[in-house]
Amino acid sequence: MDSITVKTRTRQCLMDITSEVQQYLKSHNLISGIVTIYCPHTTGGITINEGADPDVMRDILAFLEKMVPHRGDYRHAEGNSDAHIKTSIIGPSVQVIVEDGRLMLGTWQKIFFAEFDGPRSRKVWLKWLQG
Repeated sequence: MDSITVKTRTRQCLMDITSEVQQYLKSHNLISGIVTIYCPHTTGGITINEGADPDVMRDILAFLEKMVPHRGDYRHAEGNSDAHIKTSIIGPSVQVIVEDGRLMLGTWQKIFFAEFDGPRSRKVWLKWLQG
């Protein structure tokens, strides 16, 4: 299993990791198949969404914060219950089709690591399925 490292600088952010995943494909000469991008952390996730306008990422984070505030009626003693809930909403992984060595993403789509309990250094696992 291969991985990439993601270093976040704030408590919550959506970091574009598309180029790192594309570089993984190139460095392993992977041409046609499916790549799974998986986050093994309970307070971080993976999502695909628009990457052209940074306001989209800001709006997603603002909505999640409104829906699941940092401080709430939580019992989890570590003080990061909101991060666990937001991660469950976003999810831990995505799969992307690869053709001709390229991620088959829509025009505006990017792959994002979702951080909800940073700043931290995180691992994102990559698994290749031959097509």
